[in-house]
Amino acid sequence: MDQRLLWEQHCCLPLVPAADVGELARYERPGGAYVSVNVGFSPHSTELVFELLHTWRREVTAHDKLTLVDRVADIDAATRAGQVGVAFDLEDSGPLGGRLERVKEFYDLGVRTLLPTYNVRNAAGSGCTDAVDEGLTAYGRDLVREMNAVGMVVDGSHCSVRTGLDLSAVTEAPMVYSHSCMRGVWEHERNITDDQARACAETGGVVGITGVGIFLGPNDASLEAFVRHVDYAVELIGPEHVGISSDFSFDLDDLNREMMANPELFPEIYTRWGPITIMPPEDLLRVEQALLDRGYPDHAVAGILGGNFRRVAEQVWR
Repeated sequence: MDQRLLWEQHCCLPLVPAADVGELARYERPGGAYVSVNVGFSPHSTELVFELLHTWRREVTAHDKLTLVDRVADIDAATRAGQVGVAFDLEDSGPLGGRLERVKEFYDLGVRTLLPTYNVRNAAGSGCTDAVDEGLTAYGRDLVREMNAVGMVVDGSHCSVRTGLDLSAVTEAPMVYSHSCMRGVWEHERNITDDQARACAETGGVVGITGVGIFLGPNDASLEAFVRHVDYAVELIGPEHVGISSDFSFDLDDLNREMMANPELFPEIYTRWGPITIMPPEDLLRVEQALLDRGYPDHAVAGILGGNFRRVAEQVWR
């Protein structure tokens, strides 16, 4: 126990330069922890994303419990030093401003995962809330090819069903659904279908079960609800293709206000249950024991807790 790497594939600090990166130390554990932090989605400008990356990189470097991760080996070094490894992800291709060369620029600043669309259609493809699903565009296909070349992980979360399936077909490297629950357990537009999960697994990828209450059930962010989705995904695609990714927001009250104020990005499927609940880091750390208590073998627990996302990083990152 407690000697397995925890890989938190997606969480959210307040998207302002002054955000307290020290909150990420809440993921600290004896077996080591890696955390991917969101640096922007569709409303955010290229300039803000660059500012957040530069500022947060300085703050992480200066923090005695955190260390920047550029390579997988850096995670091992962070674990030996008793620190939490940190890199970044981008929840929409909008901040690229249509310029594919920015994929490399963001990668060089620590962005290791990017999803093409956030809920609604953009230049890259359709989103999960769109009434008409037209899938990945020609630009979106070029984007996937550029991400493959650079070493950035392709992410289908928040995308439409067809866009997600197109990502699996186009990518030449393992892809992920970084923070998505299973539609076979709870019918919600943000959750992925069995076909999406299978196609992702066929690329060698991983589905990261998220701790957001409205995706786990009727705003149920309990450990039991989380494990139900893990069980379903494991049965469907095997334990080697399942991971964890809470999507925890360290400014949850602000997020709930933002969702109510922006119905074009967060329609009724996000707000019908009132303020959303999300599993906090402390509950995410309980997943390991919950899986062991259910009889999962040690190798499967180690993979789900972090080894599977680590494998994808080893295969994709340059």
